[in-house]
Amino acid sequence: MDGEVERFIKVWLTTISCLCYCYYIASRIPKGFMRLLFLLPILNLFPTLPFNLSSFHLGGPTTFFLVWLGTFKLILFSFNQGPLALSPPNILHFISIASLPINPKQHSPTKNNHTNNTQKPKWLLLLKVLIFAMIIRAYDYREKLHAHFILVLYCCHMYLGIKFVLALSPILIRTLLGFEIEPQFNEPYLSTSLQDFWGRRWNLMVTRILHPTIYYPIYPIFICFVGPSCAMTSAMLATFLVSWLMHELIYYYLTRVTPTWEVMCFFVLHGVRTTAEMATKKVMLRRGWRLHHLLHVFLNLNAWKIIFRLAQIINIIGGSCFFFMCEIVLE
Repeated sequence: MDGEVERFIKVWLTTISCLCYCYYIASRIPKGFMRLLFLLPILNLFPTLPFNLSSFHLGGPTTFFLVWLGTFKLILFSFNQGPLALSPPNILHFISIASLPINPKQHSPTKNNHTNNTQKPKWLLLLKVLIFAMIIRAYDYREKLHAHFILVLYCCHMYLGIKFVLALSPILIRTLLGFEIEPQFNEPYLSTSLQDFWGRRWNLMVTRILHPTIYYPIYPIFICFVGPSCAMTSAMLATFLVSWLMHELIYYYLTRVTPTWEVMCFFVLHGVRTTAEMATKKVMLRRGWRLHHLLHVFLNLNAWKIIFRLAQIINIIGGSCFFFMCEIVLE
């Protein structure tokens, strides 16, 4: 483990050196393909750094931060877009935004009022801590629990664990750097649809990165050939496919095992289901039909059941992104 920590320090010292180059040299190059050309050495180096780490707890976050978020942020930065295009006032801010799963919050009177009105009660965090402790305790009785119930525990364990880890980021960033960041999650268990889950509630940092890098560039390209509706569907499916590729890549870094494409099936199913859901909503709105909120939740739960049944039929439920990650952590 001492060797792993030493390699971890070397990886992040290399990362900081690369980001210093991006801040002091590449940022002086005019935006566009010329700046992208100057950033290509860094974009090629970042995917190789996590191979120096073998542990889940050090290699997993490093892979996610550098291979996915870091490279995508730098690609956006090449064209003066994304969080790094907001001209961070100093090198410390630039390195933090580029290498950590954070996005500076944009202050405006409207957003401030909205944030104040929707502030979460403090007891909710305490309740989540209590549930997390109960889940950990429940593993002692794993032999007596039903397999499906254990899968539910794994999902809750994963969500709460990630939320608590990411909840430390706003506190540290606010204390050390003095600016607030966008939230990572928005109570995903309150989702009323797959569109609501993926677009507005789950892992919002990834959503904010995928939209400008995948969805928005692809949409205008397809709209010239297939029209607005098909272009939106194509862009959304492309976004899900890129998310699948990045998840598959992260699993490869963690396991060093050749992909078996279970995760692909998971994201393709969700992409198709989400696009079908949005198309159905449009048809209903044109005809003046509206579903009650509770019926939305019921249909969403049944959609998840259908997806899981299909996953079982093609023998991929064990490779779904939620359960797969949890099993790695708990083994």
